[in-house]
Amino acid sequence: MSPLRIATFNLLHGQPLDEDGSPLPLPEDPAAPLAEAVAALDADVLAMQEVDRYQERSGLVDQAAVAAKALGAGDWRFAAALHGRPAPGAGWIHDTASPGRLAYGPEDLDAGADRPSYGTALITRLPVHHWRARRFAPAPFGLPLRVAGRRGLIPVPDEPRAALAAVLEGDHGPFTVVAAHLSFVPGWNMGQLAGIRRWISDLPAPYLLLGDFNLIGPVPRTVLGGASIMDGLGRERWRRDGVPRREHGREAREARRIQRRLRVRRGVHLRPRPAAALPQRALLQGWRDLARTPTYPAHRPSVQFDHVLAVGVPRSSVLGSDTPALGLSDHRPLLVRVDL
Repeated sequence: MSPLRIATFNLLHGQPLDEDGSPLPLPEDPAAPLAEAVAALDADVLAMQEVDRYQERSGLVDQAAVAAKALGAGDWRFAAALHGRPAPGAGWIHDTASPGRLAYGPEDLDAGADRPSYGTALITRLPVHHWRARRFAPAPFGLPLRVAGRRGLIPVPDEPRAALAAVLEGDHGPFTVVAAHLSFVPGWNMGQLAGIRRWISDLPAPYLLLGDFNLIGPVPRTVLGGASIMDGLGRERWRRDGVPRREHGREAREARRIQRRLRVRRGVHLRPRPAAALPQRALLQGWRDLARTPTYPAHRPSVQFDHVLAVGVPRSSVLGSDTPALGLSDHRPLLVRVDL
């Protein structure tokens, strides 16, 4: 098969922008700019951040569903970081009636239309063995930031964040993909990144961690650098009849459930690629960026906030990357071609 196209894209709720970065009005069909941009990416796996679901500002559309349709993707999830409506200059007006659902998928196209939400999405054309989702609490304070369409620095409170993980079936076996959007508060986002590392430790390697981490350049891989021992750890835990080494607790029970699903769906005993089969260099280097290139601001990229991090993926498997200008959002998407 041809290499997989893996992408991450902070949508800025699907806001079209002019060449100078100034906002443009939505067209009569509010879903059209997003559908066109996503179709141009032609990604097999797409992580999206700052995704709206039935928000008035983005035309009352389910943006994750629009993107999935544009890709012809068979499966997807949207994780609601919050339910509520944006309040310009003041963050969000939260819907406090109840916390609301965390994750929505293809079977939920009409569910929650009366409760607008905002969060993270993960879309794939590949077979999916398992989904999971989680929320992160906001930092207790915000920061002055630059906001598209407004001059100077604007005080912005932090907001809840969401992450999604999926165990996908590639040409060479199962692997794990995570889509995340982390806090812009320094230190708080690093803690969230470390939390994700622990959250997926019972899932099968290789691991791909996609998203807008609000951390520049080498910082994310530096935060995760101590996790080099995880290279192959997921495979080790999924060996020996699928019983993880840690035999007790929620993660062990979850790993056994995933193992049973894999055996049923594939019709064979799961034999993940052994860690020993990976090149020694891949085992030693731990987490790394599969592409190092600026992604923000979209009209004149100068820093990299958007990353595709991996562990257990040899450098020889990475066949190129791109950050196309799509006229949508203040971030450019990051697209990586990789053999998995």
